[in-house]
Amino acid sequence: MAATISSCLSLLPTVHHRGFPNAALTNTVQRRRRSCRYVVVASASTTNRAAPVIGETGSGSDQAAKPSGHSDDHGELAARWREIHGSNNWEGLLDPIDDVLRGELIRYGEFAQATYDSFDYDRFSPYCGSCKYPARTFFHDVGLGGVGYEVSRYLYATCNGLKLPNFANRKHTAADAKLWSESGTFIGYVAVSTDEETARLGRRDIAVAWRGTITRLEWVADLTSDQIPLRETGVPCPDPDVKVERGFAALYTDKDAGCRFCRYSAREQALAEVRKLVELYHGRGEQVSVTVTGHSLGSGLAMLCAFDVAETRANASPDDGRVRVAPVCVFSFAGPRVGNVGFRRRFERELGVRALRVVNVHDRVPKVPGVFFNEAAFPELVLRAVGRLGVGGVYTHLGVALELDHRASPFLKETLDISCYHNLEAHLHLLDGFRGSGEGFELRGRDPALVNKSSDFLREDHMVPPVWYQAENKGMVRTEDGRWVLPPRQRELDQHPEDTDHHLQRLGLTLTA
Repeated sequence: MAATISSCLSLLPTVHHRGFPNAALTNTVQRRRRSCRYVVVASASTTNRAAPVIGETGSGSDQAAKPSGHSDDHGELAARWREIHGSNNWEGLLDPIDDVLRGELIRYGEFAQATYDSFDYDRFSPYCGSCKYPARTFFHDVGLGGVGYEVSRYLYATCNGLKLPNFANRKHTAADAKLWSESGTFIGYVAVSTDEETARLGRRDIAVAWRGTITRLEWVADLTSDQIPLRETGVPCPDPDVKVERGFAALYTDKDAGCRFCRYSAREQALAEVRKLVELYHGRGEQVSVTVTGHSLGSGLAMLCAFDVAETRANASPDDGRVRVAPVCVFSFAGPRVGNVGFRRRFERELGVRALRVVNVHDRVPKVPGVFFNEAAFPELVLRAVGRLGVGGVYTHLGVALELDHRASPFLKETLDISCYHNLEAHLHLLDGFRGSGEGFELRGRDPALVNKSSDFLREDHMVPPVWYQAENKGMVRTEDGRWVLPPRQRELDQHPEDTDHHLQRLGLTLTA
């Protein structure tokens, strides 16, 4: 089974995205902003028409690309947020797509994209594997300034059961150049809406964003297709028949007492922060939601996290003798299957978690694991019976799928590079132009040039260079004496809040060793 998954995933690039250097390091490093290099000056409603033109921004253009991270809902979202958040499983909202829902999906997709854009994968840096930016300026530094959220905590993950190096070549042998962590990596973050954004959203939103595959250990987690009962991972699921992919579970629950960033598992970090924020804002009498998002591997982690939040009741808090429960929703992108029929039953029917999966129908990743025994091939009764016989590799998708087709976009070219089909920015481009089945393709203002941030997917006549989102001079800066160096970080890496143990204890979880 691992070989089957490997055939689908090994063709994808190990490094999905490259980001900008930290602007706080030096005044000499100038970062290109992501929102205004190119704009749409024409659009097409069908693939039979001539391709639209992308050109440089002009002072007279009335079709400038919308700022990233914003959703134009004209005041509707505050009144409809429960519907948009999946209270009715998005019935009647997908085909044709509801404009408010489209805007929300793009915004949460950009939250997931930000985990790539901020990841430091420079093997020459002692901070390789960390987030390049401080939490207090995170959204500004990734080009989402004004999005209306603030990062409250970074999340770190490890797979300590795998005795493999996490990065390509160990260059940090000197004591003063040692990696901040040989195994731990920045895997995501928890953010919360500001007061102003909360008024627009109609509730206080807690967003949890998970990153997709980049490092070696994460690739191993992807390729570990056998299943494990969820209760054996530490998640307090009462049903022993609920099983999930072992690699995803390991990355979510493993910790390393020898690493100050991974002495708590990614699971413990996320649960403690969600619990703290839910209690805080419920205590203020506010309506609260928990929205989890991720791309690829990050989608798998998002499903596990949303399940866990609901199972441990990290989304619930007492209020005047009553228990207030924040609804939990997942917006995932290009995600693989995560668990078996029992996992889906507990997730959807018993815990009431909602999940909307955005997929490109030509992308292979959402088709694994479970190549043979899956929801597309067999009904639920058959999958349940096969699973009880002990047959491995029985998987099923969760929630509702929003299926997109990259061939519908006149901006994208035909290519044999299947990593383009999986690219997150391409999914956001397709979301922006999707109207409904058979209704053509018409962009609503998102910059198509973003598709080529880390891929070569745009038609060449658009004159947008492939893989253009890169650090200027690969992060090297020139010192006053004329030398070129990789500058040090002028800050400490964000560590775990001191109240983590307290909130884990409130959830009844065993404290870290």
